[in-house]
Amino acid sequence: MREPLPTRIDATPALPAEYHAGLDAALDELGLALEPPTRLIIDGHIRLLLAWTRSINLTAIRAPAAVAVAHVADSLSAIPLLRARSVERFLDLGSGGGLPGIPLAAALPAMDVCLVEARAKKARFLETVVSATRSSATVRVLAARAEVLAADPAQRGTWPAVTARAVASTAELVELAFPLLEPGGILLAWKRADLRLELAAAERAMAALGGGQLRSRPVHVSGLDGHVLIEIRRTGSVPQGYPREPRERRRRPW
Repeated sequence: MREPLPTRIDATPALPAEYHAGLDAALDELGLALEPPTRLIIDGHIRLLLAWTRSINLTAIRAPAAVAVAHVADSLSAIPLLRARSVERFLDLGSGGGLPGIPLAAALPAMDVCLVEARAKKARFLETVVSATRSSATVRVLAARAEVLAADPAQRGTWPAVTARAVASTAELVELAFPLLEPGGILLAWKRADLRLELAAAERAMAALGGGQLRSRPVHVSGLDGHVLIEIRRTGSVPQGYPREPRERRRRPW
C-alpha cells in the first residue's frame, strides 16, 4: 500500500546544502534578500513539493539545486515588477505546484494571493502547503477553472494582477486573464525562448479583448538563459463572450 502523502513539513526530508547555495547565488543576481521567515515558508513549500511529486506530477525538475533556480528564483524574479506596479493582491492562474504564487506570497507577505487550480489533486496539494506554512491569513486556494471565475461577478474585472507560469500560450492567457483583471490591471506570464509567433498571436487576442500594452523583460539569472517576464496591461473593456470554453479555444485559436 502506498504511504500517505505528508501534510507536515517535518515529515519531509530536509533540503541539501546545494539547494541553499543555488538559491543564495540566484537571489544575489536578482538583487533580492529574503527574511528568515520567508525562507522557511519557501523551503517548506519545496520540501512538500518534492515529496508529493513522487505521486502527483507537480514538477519534472526534481534535483533540489535545480529546483532552487528553475522554480524558486524564476518565480521570485517578478518581485521588482510587482513592487514597482504597487500591486497589493494577485491571482495565480493554473497554480499547479504553487509556482510562482507561493514563493511570491512568502516574499511579499502584505499581499493577498489567490491560487487557482482546476485539478482537484493539485488544489489539495496547494491547500496542504498553505496549511503547513501557516499562510492562510494571506493565501487562499480556489479549485476552479478560469472560465467559471470569469463568470462570477465577485471575480470578474476585480484583480489588479494575474500571474501565470507554464500554463498556456500568451494569447490564451490574455483570453483567460483579461476578463479577471480590473481596468489597468496586469497579466504577468513567465516565458522563454523565441516568442515572436506567440506574441503576434497575443497581440490579436489583446485587440479582440479591448486592447492592451505588452512589455517583455529578460530574467538575468545564471541557469535561466532565455527566460523572460511578459507584462501585459489591460487597457480597454473586455467583451462579455470571453473567455471562451476550452473546446472553442481549441477550435479557433488566436
